[in-house]
Amino acid sequence: MSRYQPRHAAADDPRPGERLVRLGAAVFGLGVVGVLLAVVPFFLGRDDAPTWTALLASLLPVGLGLALVGLLVGARARRGG
Repeated sequence: MSRYQPRHAAADDPRPGERLVRLGAAVFGLGVVGVLLAVVPFFLGRDDAPTWTALLASLLPVGLGLALVGLLVGARARRGG
């Protein structure tokens, strides 16, 4: 029995933490859109932005956190811990 393990997993076989990284990237992207939607009205001369834009912008750090946790999970799985 060979102890060789391929470096790259098959496309069908997601690595540990990969789904979390992808989810985090998507949530981060929504947060970036929220930040843009919250900031643009101020550049157009309005004094307020809708509350939902601030709530959408709060997804940015949540997405970053999810992606970082996914990276840590993947690193620990590769390390064997």
